[in-house]
Amino acid sequence: MNRLRIANPLKLIMDRHLTGERPHFRPEKRRINPYRVIILLGLIMGGIWILLGIDRGEVQPLFQPTPTPTRTVNSYVMEGEAQFKAGSLGGAIIAYQQAVKVEPNNSHAWAELSRIQTYSSSLLSTNEERYERLTQARESIEQATAIDPDNAEVQAVRSFVLDWYASNPLVPPEESQSALNDAEAAAIRALQLDNESALALAFLAEILVDQQKWSQAEETIKQAVAIETESMDVQRVYGYVLESLGQYRLAIEKYREAVKLQPNLTFLYIFIGRNFRSLEVHNRALEEFEKAAQINEQLGVQDPVPFVEIAKTYSRDGEFFIAALNAEKAIRINPYNPNTYGQLGIIYTKARNFEGAQLALKCAVRGCSAEENQVAIEILGEGVAVNGLPITSGTVAFYYAQYGSVLAALSRPNQNYCAEALQVLNEVRASYPEDPTFNQIIEENIAICDLVDLRSTPEITPSP
Repeated sequence: MNRLRIANPLKLIMDRHLTGERPHFRPEKRRINPYRVIILLGLIMGGIWILLGIDRGEVQPLFQPTPTPTRTVNSYVMEGEAQFKAGSLGGAIIAYQQAVKVEPNNSHAWAELSRIQTYSSSLLSTNEERYERLTQARESIEQATAIDPDNAEVQAVRSFVLDWYASNPLVPPEESQSALNDAEAAAIRALQLDNESALALAFLAEILVDQQKWSQAEETIKQAVAIETESMDVQRVYGYVLESLGQYRLAIEKYREAVKLQPNLTFLYIFIGRNFRSLEVHNRALEEFEKAAQINEQLGVQDPVPFVEIAKTYSRDGEFFIAALNAEKAIRINPYNPNTYGQLGIIYTKARNFEGAQLALKCAVRGCSAEENQVAIEILGEGVAVNGLPITSGTVAFYYAQYGSVLAALSRPNQNYCAEALQVLNEVRASYPEDPTFNQIIEENIAICDLVDLRSTPEITPSP
């Protein structure tokens, strides 16, 4: 144990006597080392300088965490591929968008982004949504083409994008034809760069179908399959070619081959289901649509398309109640989609529920405010504003056979909807003046309204 050292008093007296100093019993003071003082002052000044530097941002504090390392373009590309295989097309698009941010001159990443954007358009409900997504895909593939115009993969994907863009009903006829010609030129260019490109051959076959060159399309897709059988794109196009030829069972087989390669792509199940429906094998069609709905649920994807297809299928079987339930479920998923209101209106019409059909079809054709949207109020408990569909080849059925006809059928002398009915029917006639079917339906409904007007006219009693 340490003890305090006490000075010897006798020794102190003797020492002081010898030196002539008066003795005292205080401990002796330590001498100050000037060098030590200089060093300490330097350390203090240095510390003050560092603190001031930190405040000004000129000096970084010690022991801060190291910055997160930047992800490489390959890591994003791999993530995009994994998301696509998992069926999460939205996730794949985000990953490839990050990839091109990291490396803007990567033509492969731009091409893959464009390809997935194009496929994802098939999962959207309206022509407007699909048009917007296909426009984005065009922008992406043009970036890839500007970077590497002599790349066979880029040109092949460009042909695919332009073909799907040309097929959208919102693209004007002249622009559609121009895009289809450019698509064919891009596929041919891809084959000039690589005559063994199965992707280019497959997309060329798809373009030939859209040009109504069915025999050439069949020959071309067979060449693609001979080169590459383990390609989802090739097998999908083979199914499309066979479907266009009315060979629905063979088309289903090829779509199933595509499913084996990419089992989580819901649009493939939708294609299979539609072919079963064309064969009037409705139970098998429903199975495929339900698989698509289940995959979406597993992925957390809110997609109304499978439920719309289920509703259409039940409606064809005359099971209007369950058909309406599925259409209503689609509206719950996306209450802003006018196409779904149109489908629900068709179901109500077939079920002879004309009042319900009129409300749903009005939202589809003319649009409706939140207050007017009685359909959404009944389904969701609140109104939702919906923009109407423009008249196109894909939506004209809502105008002529449904909305105009329903309005005419509901017209009575005391509740006359004929003015609106005739306005809708005249729009159909102006858009399709040479179509005999449309003209016949228009004339029939005009006759109904003439009869209503006649009944509304009060009889004139002759004066005596």
